[in-house]
Amino acid sequence: MQMNTQREQLIHIWLTSVLNSDEFKIQFLAGDASFRRYARVEYKNNTYMLMDAPPEKEDCVPFVHIDEFFDRHGVRVPHILAKDLVQGFLLLEDFGDVLLSTLLNAQTVNHYYLQAFAQLIHLQSIDGQDQFPAYTFEKLMAEMHLLTEWMLPSLDIQPSSAEQDIIQQTFELLANTALNQPQVIVHRDFHSRNLMKIQGEEELGVIDFQDAVIGADTYDLISITRDAYVQWGEDQVITWFEMFYDLLPDTSKHHRDFEQFKRDADFMAIQRHIKILGIFVRLFERDGKSSYLKDLPRVMWYLLQESRPYAELKPFVEFIQYQVMPKFEQKYGGYEVVKK
Repeated sequence: MQMNTQREQLIHIWLTSVLNSDEFKIQFLAGDASFRRYARVEYKNNTYMLMDAPPEKEDCVPFVHIDEFFDRHGVRVPHILAKDLVQGFLLLEDFGDVLLSTLLNAQTVNHYYLQAFAQLIHLQSIDGQDQFPAYTFEKLMAEMHLLTEWMLPSLDIQPSSAEQDIIQQTFELLANTALNQPQVIVHRDFHSRNLMKIQGEEELGVIDFQDAVIGADTYDLISITRDAYVQWGEDQVITWFEMFYDLLPDTSKHHRDFEQFKRDADFMAIQRHIKILGIFVRLFERDGKSSYLKDLPRVMWYLLQESRPYAELKPFVEFIQYQVMPKFEQKYGGYEVVKK
């Protein structure tokens, strides 16, 4: 096995000590949006996943802390088999390569989503108040201001003072609605690309959980049902909301009938869409990552569709519809609903 860099030589030395052998094969995988990288390690008919997180670039301590906490509490995350936090090496259970997103169609989605909902209910039942940071008003507001800091400038849109007031009031309404919901552990990216089908297991594997917080109990539900990467019919989504509502503990339904729950979920979804529009533009403008731009029109469509039923959001909807959409469609394209 030929090592090309000093870092890879350190990896080889560490794996040799962990496995008590150098008779292993290692294959690095395509990278993600961070300085972390992953490799599949084969040894004696077993496979493992190596996480390489150079300490000067990436702090893997939060990942380890959350993974071990979730593992202890029955969340299906990869078991950590060995770790060296000084060097930034982790050896993890290998979940394979089958993302839930690759298995979804009209025939399979109910089965998998009900499985995901059950896992979410379990996650929300865990007391994580002392383990995770709060999804604060300031954090929720900063996320939404990514729209005004990145997407609007990308379209050469400068809101008037009256429009700035509308935007600010809407953002505050959405943030306060999130904070008034039952506060539970939130994965924050619980969608079909971060759930995995593990060979021989019914339960889905959960990955990319290192940004978990304590926040609204509808957040992860809308991450998966109103996924930025795949869309389902609105009737189907409402049915899923009803299924999830039925699974909630009685404490989460106190003074909160289904209509209130749906409003909570819609407002949480709108907050998330606003954030994602800003993030996707930032990934392109700042980081040169263009692959997310194709999903922008879908996210904008969600934002408008879910905002329209609510009178308190009407001024914001009109701003988006009349001031933003003409330039948005010219630059990023429109969106046609695909029936599933």
